[in-house]
Amino acid sequence: MGKRKEKVMYTLIKNADWIITMDENRTRVSHGDLIIDSKEILEIGRNLGEKYPDAEILDAAGKIVIPGFVNVHHHTWQSLVRNIHVADGLKLEPWLKVVYEIFKEINTDVAKAGAYAGLGELLKTGCTTSNDLFYAHPAGVEKLIDAEIEAASEIGIRFHPNRGTHSKASEIVPPELVGTTEQVMADAERLILKYHDPERFSMCRVGIAPNMPQYETMDMLMESKKLAEKYHVLIHGHLAESTYETQYTLDTYGCTPARWFEKHGLLGENFYYAHCVHLDDEEVKLLAETGTGVSHCPISNMFLSSGVCRIPDLMAAGAKIGLGVDGAASSNSSNMLQEIRSAYLVNRLAWGDKAVSAEDILYLATAGGARVLGRDDIGFLAPGMAADLAIMDWNQLQYSGGKNDPVDCIVLSGESRLTDTVIVNGEIVVKHGKLTKADENQKKDFVNDVGKAMLKRASKHMEGLERDLEI
Repeated sequence: MGKRKEKVMYTLIKNADWIITMDENRTRVSHGDLIIDSKEILEIGRNLGEKYPDAEILDAAGKIVIPGFVNVHHHTWQSLVRNIHVADGLKLEPWLKVVYEIFKEINTDVAKAGAYAGLGELLKTGCTTSNDLFYAHPAGVEKLIDAEIEAASEIGIRFHPNRGTHSKASEIVPPELVGTTEQVMADAERLILKYHDPERFSMCRVGIAPNMPQYETMDMLMESKKLAEKYHVLIHGHLAESTYETQYTLDTYGCTPARWFEKHGLLGENFYYAHCVHLDDEEVKLLAETGTGVSHCPISNMFLSSGVCRIPDLMAAGAKIGLGVDGAASSNSSNMLQEIRSAYLVNRLAWGDKAVSAEDILYLATAGGARVLGRDDIGFLAPGMAADLAIMDWNQLQYSGGKNDPVDCIVLSGESRLTDTVIVNGEIVVKHGKLTKADENQKKDFVNDVGKAMLKRASKHMEGLERDLEI
């Protein structure tokens, strides 16, 4: 006798008030159903229960179904370095001098704790895929990125970690955080070979993240590029974030940061950069024409008084743009819904009538971010796409009176209480606003203990930090 064929089990998300697909046509389906088959979306429509009578049902009445958010810039370990007085009220470079003293004390527990806090909050605010750029590697401390990859896998988020670097000490970067090109490239190659999965629906893709020219040697930049080309992985970093960076590059190299990157072959389809605040008109076109990705990080840019990314001009030029929460030390949270609302508001403030729409901002947080990460399997809802989605509950008192346009509700009124259910790769990882694969109380205690221990170690060589430890 032949083997008995296993029965296929489908999941039916039933009767959502709205399904916001964010596909090419930005299709919206009212009173819609969505069928999940294992890891992928099988069908979207109405009354699909008749076609799939044995499907497991998730009742979405009173709720909005959207693609899971895609966060394209983060420094998760910074979740343990936030709300501290010694770093308040500073612009980027003075702020960096302060936090780098704390970064000397990073270890694998810090890396793992930061991932639990940062990636956990992202999941709880509807994010299903996240980048991370880990650039602070104290000398002699190994496998920091391994630790955060393990944490990401444990809680169930799709993850794009990047092996960051510092190869040049400066008045900002202490020598304790500098690595040699040989050390960094060997570790990056090890991580790629061990964890990088280029296949469709991959849960982990590794990238390389050399820093901006004032913190990096030419050798490190060029070797990073060679390694990325060898393994067909992306390069991520920071570009044109502050006026200091722009002036430094002009004074030292005789050109702006964007032009310096162009000169050295560091723009193109396989590169994406956070911030991109200080660009002129020609540089906006340059990023679009080269296919270089951009991560808009509004809260961090406001916190550090860096400026506002030219989102309307970049979108009009056809640039690849996504949204990033940036490191929690400069945004003080990893809340994707808060980042979305802030992106809309700061663009209204900065660009007035030119500002992009609420739906454009939602695009940045979903399909736009997927495009920046080079993914064609996430970012919008359609048959054949990954089953990555968030179910938002707008049938609550705080949203009553505002249940008119579902996208406006998410972008303009959304906050963490909106998130009910999050599904990644077909698996429910958030239910009723709580993580399903990890004990939140246990993780909370671990993160707090590890964070306090790190700050206590740093306080021995850092003036003023004791005040934060006494509170």
